[in-house]
Amino acid sequence: MPRGDKCYVDSFYPRCPVRVDNVIMPANLIPLDIVDFDVILGADWLHYNRAHIDCYGKLVTFLRPGLPEVTFVGERSGVRHGVISAIRARKLLSKGCQGYLAHVVLNDIASSSVEEVGVVRHYPDVFPEDLPGLPPDRDVEFSIDLLPGTNPISLTPYRMAPAELRELKIQLQELIDKGFIQPSSSPWGAPVLFVRKKDGTLRLCIDYRQLNRVTIKNRYPLPRIDDLFDQLKGACVFSKIDLRSGYYQLKIKDEDVHKSAFRTRYGHYEFLVMPFGLTNAPAAFMRLMNEVFQEYLDRFVIVFIDDILVYSKSESDHIRHLNLVLRKLREHQLYAKFSKCQFWLDQVAFLGHVVSAQGIQVDPQKIEAVESWEQPRTVTEVRSFLGLAGYYRRFVQDFSIIALPLTKLTRKDVKFEWDGSCEQSFQQLKYCLTHAPVLILPDDNGNFEIYSDASLNGLGCVLMQHSRVIAYASRQLKIHERNYPTHDLELAAIVFALKIWRHYLYGEKCKIFTDHKSLQYLFTQHDLNLRQRRWLELLSDYDCTIEYHPGRANVVADALSRKPQGRLNALYASRVSLLAELRSTGVELKLEEQSEAFLANFQVKPILIDRVLAAQLLDEEIQELISLRNEGKKKDLKIRDSDGMLMQENRMYVPNNEELKKEILDEAHCSAYAMHPGGTKMYHTIRPFYYWPGMKREIAEYVSRCIVCQQVKAERKKPFGRLQPLPVPQWKWENITMDFVYKLPRTQNGFDGIWVVVDRLTKSAHFIPVREKYSLNKLAQLFISKIVKYHGVPVNIISDRDPRFTSKFWTAFQEALGTRLLYSTAYHPQTDGQSERTIQTLEDMLRSSVMQFGDSWHDRLDLMEFAYNNSFHSSIGMSPFERLWLRHAHVTASTF
Repeated sequence: MPRGDKCYVDSFYPRCPVRVDNVIMPANLIPLDIVDFDVILGADWLHYNRAHIDCYGKLVTFLRPGLPEVTFVGERSGVRHGVISAIRARKLLSKGCQGYLAHVVLNDIASSSVEEVGVVRHYPDVFPEDLPGLPPDRDVEFSIDLLPGTNPISLTPYRMAPAELRELKIQLQELIDKGFIQPSSSPWGAPVLFVRKKDGTLRLCIDYRQLNRVTIKNRYPLPRIDDLFDQLKGACVFSKIDLRSGYYQLKIKDEDVHKSAFRTRYGHYEFLVMPFGLTNAPAAFMRLMNEVFQEYLDRFVIVFIDDILVYSKSESDHIRHLNLVLRKLREHQLYAKFSKCQFWLDQVAFLGHVVSAQGIQVDPQKIEAVESWEQPRTVTEVRSFLGLAGYYRRFVQDFSIIALPLTKLTRKDVKFEWDGSCEQSFQQLKYCLTHAPVLILPDDNGNFEIYSDASLNGLGCVLMQHSRVIAYASRQLKIHERNYPTHDLELAAIVFALKIWRHYLYGEKCKIFTDHKSLQYLFTQHDLNLRQRRWLELLSDYDCTIEYHPGRANVVADALSRKPQGRLNALYASRVSLLAELRSTGVELKLEEQSEAFLANFQVKPILIDRVLAAQLLDEEIQELISLRNEGKKKDLKIRDSDGMLMQENRMYVPNNEELKKEILDEAHCSAYAMHPGGTKMYHTIRPFYYWPGMKREIAEYVSRCIVCQQVKAERKKPFGRLQPLPVPQWKWENITMDFVYKLPRTQNGFDGIWVVVDRLTKSAHFIPVREKYSLNKLAQLFISKIVKYHGVPVNIISDRDPRFTSKFWTAFQEALGTRLLYSTAYHPQTDGQSERTIQTLEDMLRSSVMQFGDSWHDRLDLMEFAYNNSFHSSIGMSPFERLWLRHAHVTASTF
């Protein structure tokens, strides 16, 4: 075959007429399973007909004796297209050349209407342009059952950008017009936010996380994905129906409507239909769909929440099946979205897979994310990658063994260290997923074959039928299994295969092939240990025979259980470890795969300062400013002597390059050194180093679009009334304030609180992790080691009336140090407003850190302290770090 594959052919068609320009040239043809070409005329046919090929002219001339000369002209464009660089294009445009921007959209599916699709044309009412209004009363209604003793939860609305506020007003009005929501006076209230969809539009989402935490979970079962696909065996015609806003087609019980309330800037509303985001919504909708299609399930319909797949073994069956399904939708007043439906397909993408008559394979669109997946940097990112990869594990040989280095990183009390074995595992899984085979769906003829093997790395097995793979399976060895003798280990692989594929094998004939010869005599062996007897009893439930296959013949299962060995593997391992070391140093790599040699070209990625300089040299506006500066017209601009960088006073002048500006803004806002500061603080962080026109406005817009900030920060206003400020201290860290933040999620180290200590003069702070159960003696030790050690004994301490601060021990301790204790007025926390405001900022940082980086709040507490002390403070006109140490903090060499 053209791709190097092998196939068996039982048909032959001699002397088929092939017409070339009205001349018949017979060819012998055989049918092949190739979908890319209609006919392939090989070299033997070209040789027989004396073909002369002109590749440049796209001409084929046939000079066969006895036939007239025939010339075949291929298709070619009369225009040769050239490719130029972006720099060259910019220069041509600057000289007056015209440029055109073409936006080409590939649309594989021809646009059609309901009237143009067979069968569907008789059901136009099932595919309306919009939902007609509130759904009818159904036997299934959505309920929100709460845990006993739950009180109503109401949260402050998130901040939104002006564009989002405009969109919010529009979408709220649409929901009101359709009758899906109504004004509410409920004590419940969830905030709303927007998520950008693939087409760029905004989707309104309700943040029901707090309500979900106190909701009793509906355990209605969702179907197993593998079981759904097993129903498709023999199907060759498919139609996929997607309901229009499916959740909105199910009502909420009247007594639960008030619990769905949400708060916005434009009012307080509640849903009359089931909204997105509630924990029990999928289960409730699955129950509705199962009741609607109960009589058709596992016959010709698969339902997964709001996706309906109709499958048939022939077109005549599909006509009948489609009529039944659409009639059922009409009967229950369920409506579909025609633009998202697909009919009369020979293959269909469903639940992340592509299904056809040939079998099942991975959906290429879902695997695109794997190809571009960056190296995980936290345990959470590793779990995310393994979650996606594990969804397709049936397609991957030796999945568990390959993933072993990554799964070790996710174990409890294991330090996260990304080494060469992790990189090799990561890259190998990516390759296996992007080159996954097509698996067949088993038929009813039985005759299954299992190839099993075991090694100290794990168990591996392959399920096959008609010499084609149905599924791969593997797992790592348990601790006690590593002590098994070889005989038991090989038997364990067989037992594992029978258990995992019981739904296929029970009651069917099956041959099991193993490379351990003695296992073929297992059923006639008399001297068995207790473990073998127990397993033999399990094997007796199956109609199976065990046959011996040498290890070389049993190569498929061997690959599942054993790591590859030899020179190439050693070469690959050394390459992976080298790449891991290079990547850790920030080196940008470009690799070329070679079968016999290791070749890697690498270059150091320039730091940001060098890229700013390079961009200045290519930017016409910057060059014009340099010319004006040289003419004496721009006296505020300077040219740095060391490298020729254009400077605005002492700040780098950043050209109008979106990529550079975004990198600067990301580093000053999203990095672990920044922790999502507000627009003013972020501006004062960037301002000493960089300049570009409109920088302050762009920073404000950037912060307003940050989804993390919208979710974790509440709008704050100055309190009413006149506040009397305390006297300004004379020296650093002589007058301090302190308070505790408790009830935080307990960390692995047992910390559940933070002791916040702030200097009133410099506004610098220390965030000390503590436990709520710490004794006063322990707090005194921390005070000495964290405060007195670095700043000396304070003169005054302002705090609230926490029992710890008013206790006899603490009072005597501070009296011995010579420190005066001052307490805030009872029920008036504004007395210690400095600690209160610092704690608000710290809580924003805590939420931002956990949301962005995903690890424990304690892991990044030191960086939060640095970020707080290094950010601009309006009351002192600089950062606390600068006020304390009289210099700017050094952050990263690449950016600041």
